[in-house]
Amino acid sequence: MLWGASFGGLELRSEGGATRLRAVFPYGAETELAPGRHEVIASRAFASRIEAGDEIHLLAGHDFNRPLASRQAGNLTLRDTDAALVIEAEIDGSTSWAADFIAAHRAGLIKGLSPGFRVPRGGETVQRRTDGILRTITAAELFEVSTVTRPAYPAAQIEARSWETHQDRQPVRSPVHHLNRWRA
Repeated sequence: MLWGASFGGLELRSEGGATRLRAVFPYGAETELAPGRHEVIASRAFASRIEAGDEIHLLAGHDFNRPLASRQAGNLTLRDTDAALVIEAEIDGSTSWAADFIAAHRAGLIKGLSPGFRVPRGGETVQRRTDGILRTITAAELFEVSTVTRPAYPAAQIEARSWETHQDRQPVRSPVHHLNRWRA
């Protein structure tokens, strides 16, 4: 999986001039990302980089040129539990993209939550089923979590928050295509 979101929720609150964000990305929910292409992110799949204290960003629309918060800046906290990835951030609305995100969220235009990650070798299982393929992500290197208008998992909502077997895998042949973002 290169990016996606699932049944998560995001809450924004203004406190003392700062905007605080809290989001939950639950594990274990099966989602059909395309016809016949099902996916589940297993419990604690994102634990490796979180527990190592690696830099992870909160972005607007998967764009590293539009950061909203980061662990290194000290305004992003991530907790990986058995049930969910919990995201807490303090967003400074002084940048144009942060102010745009806050305004768009309040207007109900940005409702999606979507993690950006890379699945290392051995971090997934793929099963063929009568209704297609089920991919279970058991380990993934989380690089960022984004607020988006159209998440890969349509059920992921913000509240006031690769499809082949190894033998068939072929990268998308476009130099800037979003599916090549984390491809090793």
